[in-house]
Amino acid sequence: MILITGSTGLVGRHLLLSLIESGKPVRALYRSEHKKEEVLAYYAFAKAETHTHLIEWALGDITDIPTLSAVFTGVTHVYHCAALISFDPYRFDELTKVNVEGTANVVNLSLSTGVEKLVHLSSIATLASTPNNPITEENYWDPDAKNSVYALTKNGAEMEVWRGTEEGLNAVIFNPGVIIGEGDYTSGSGKLFSYILKKKSYFPTGSTGIIDVKDLVSLMISAMNGSIKQERYIAVGHTVSYKLLFSKIATVLNLKPPSKPLSTVILKVVNTLDMVRGVFVKKRQITSIGYKSLQTESRYRNDKLCSTFNYTPTALTATLDRVAKHLNH
Repeated sequence: MILITGSTGLVGRHLLLSLIESGKPVRALYRSEHKKEEVLAYYAFAKAETHTHLIEWALGDITDIPTLSAVFTGVTHVYHCAALISFDPYRFDELTKVNVEGTANVVNLSLSTGVEKLVHLSSIATLASTPNNPITEENYWDPDAKNSVYALTKNGAEMEVWRGTEEGLNAVIFNPGVIIGEGDYTSGSGKLFSYILKKKSYFPTGSTGIIDVKDLVSLMISAMNGSIKQERYIAVGHTVSYKLLFSKIATVLNLKPPSKPLSTVILKVVNTLDMVRGVFVKKRQITSIGYKSLQTESRYRNDKLCSTFNYTPTALTATLDRVAKHLNH
C-alpha cells in the first residue's frame, strides 16, 4: 500500500491524482473534511471521478502517534508531503511540532513497519547560499546564517530523514522551489495568483526557483519506483525574477502586471509596522528575513535533477495557462 501524508495540499492532491490515474490504490492521510471535498472538486474538474474509488481516505495527523500508527498498517511506500508552511516566528513551536516531530514520527513508523522507501518533500529554504552560486545540492545548511523559522524546521525535518537512512531506511529528498499548480489560491504559491487578481501595483525585485507541480509529482514517482536512495535533488525547473513571474501571471489572467518595484524603504516600513502589530496580536506577516529574501536574486542549478531523471521542465507559460484555466472555470 502507498501512503501519502499531506494528501490535500498542492503537491499531495496532484500526486494522489497521478497515482490513481495509473491504477494504483493509495491511502491518503488528511486532516480536514473541507480540504478533502476541495480535492474531490478538483478531481471532478480534471474528469478523474472514475479513479477516486482507488483512494482510501484516512483521517489523521502526523503529530498523533496512535492514529498514525494505524494508518501505517500494510504500508510499503511513503510520500511524505505533510508540512506547515509559515514564516511567522510566533508559530515556531507549531512549526517544530508538525515539521520536525511529525517527520520523526513518519520516519520512526517507516522503520518499525518495514517501509521499503520514503520520498520526502523538503524545500530550497534549507539550502545555503554558499559555497556554490548558483546553488547546488552541495550547498548544505548554514547554521550561522539568519534563517526563517520555516527553514529551521524544514532542516530539522531533513535531519530526521537522514537519521532514518542511517538506521536502514531508503529515502530520497526533493528540495523544490516555488511550486506552481492548480489548487488552493489562499495559501502557498496560490497567493501569487490572488495577488495579481487584486490588481496590486508592486513586485519584489529578487528572483527564485520555480517548478510545475506536475513535473515535481512525476519526479517523485520516478524516484520512488527507481533504485535511487539516500540522495537529495534540487527540484527547480526555472529560475525567474519575481517581476517576470508576476508579468506572466498577469498576462494569462488578462490583467495589467505590477509595475512598481518594492523598495527597501517600503519593505522596512511595512516590516516595522508589522513587528509592532505582532507584539499585540502575536502574529507576523512579514519579517526582515522574509523581505530580504524577496530582494535576493537566488539562482539554482538543476543539473543533477535533469541528468538523473532525464528531466525537461514544462514551459512556464504552459504551466500558467493551465492554472489560469482552472481559476477561470
